[in-house]
Amino acid sequence: MSALTFTELTRRLDIELQRLHYTEGSIKAYRRAWKHIASYLEQEGLDCFTEEAGMRYLDCRYDFSTREAAGTLTQSLINSLRIVRMLGDFQQHGSVLRRYYKQKIVFTSEPFNQWLQRFQTHCIQVQAYSKVTCDHYRKTTMRFLSYIESQSVLHVEDIREVHIADYVKTLLGYSYKSVEQQLCGLRCFLRFLIHEGVPAEPLLKAIPSIKARKQNRIPSVWSTENVEKLLQAIDRGNPSGQRDYAIILLAARLGIRTLDIKRLQLKDLDWAKSRIELRSSKTGTLVHLPLLPDIGWAIIEYLKNGRPKVDSPYLFLRHLAPLEPFSDEDRLNQIIAKYMRIARIPISPHKKRGMHSLRHTLASRLLAEHTPLPIISDILGHASTESTATYLKVDVDQLRQCALDPASEVQ
Repeated sequence: MSALTFTELTRRLDIELQRLHYTEGSIKAYRRAWKHIASYLEQEGLDCFTEEAGMRYLDCRYDFSTREAAGTLTQSLINSLRIVRMLGDFQQHGSVLRRYYKQKIVFTSEPFNQWLQRFQTHCIQVQAYSKVTCDHYRKTTMRFLSYIESQSVLHVEDIREVHIADYVKTLLGYSYKSVEQQLCGLRCFLRFLIHEGVPAEPLLKAIPSIKARKQNRIPSVWSTENVEKLLQAIDRGNPSGQRDYAIILLAARLGIRTLDIKRLQLKDLDWAKSRIELRSSKTGTLVHLPLLPDIGWAIIEYLKNGRPKVDSPYLFLRHLAPLEPFSDEDRLNQIIAKYMRIARIPISPHKKRGMHSLRHTLASRLLAEHTPLPIISDILGHASTESTATYLKVDVDQLRQCALDPASEVQ
């Protein structure tokens, strides 16, 4: 998409937001922000918008970079950043990217809605994929079809190789793993179209091959000291603190996946046998874990004094209305970030410090204690030891033991 003047860019984007069923209130907020950006561009003598110019605008108006580095960004400033990124995406790709699909109507094209529903049914009933995989493929396909519709293509039979190439360009800047996951979901959808008689073979061949093996990336792990500092920073005198403490303990002590923690139900706690029994959302296998004393007492404290008094089978609930379980999309990383700030644990841009990193930390600690890989696989709910072997990279001592002595190889 060629560079448009800012006036033309926002005119077209306004039309696109209406087509995507954004609320009138949201669109008015975007228009107000665009006026401020337009004034800044005029002062700079710029006719066209770029994301770099947008970031300079944020720094000039809000001192954005300084506040981001200090960790003092407000939700209002984060929304301003989203507006800048939306303008940059639309200038470059002619499409609204990086958006959550809160609207009930995602596509104007009814055929796209029908294909999405049929694909979801195919994944569940024919392929028998896990719920996590089905949800991932549905979201990947929704994102792709939303982009295709923004390019004025309303039928899958009209998608061409050039659309695939342009869509792949929208993924630039994401990690190799994220790109691989998006393209994997797209391949699955195109294979489904071929199965349904749509001649999509050329589209399938147009998808580039990107290999991002798990072994390519070293998992982020915590030091034992920082894990304890994180736990000690939690105020267990209030309901949300009691909940957060139990959640972080489950991740740090047992390595339970975030999605499984959110889906943990009261019936999964076997108090008589002091164990937790759950079915892994990723592998579908039944996992038995010990209900360790510190975890058990943390859960009891939460149930007695912190958990909202509502009728729900789920253990952990939101403490603000609506009082219901966390959504599947919520990775709970905001909980970690909150207590990292309180504990004054440095946040490195090169290290991920989400809930999943606590799972990595447990695996690495077990490995350092010479726990056999099959046992670690059972604890973490891995389908095979290949996934567990990823953690060998974080233990230098173990790697040294695995290294060959060149001299011993000389005959």
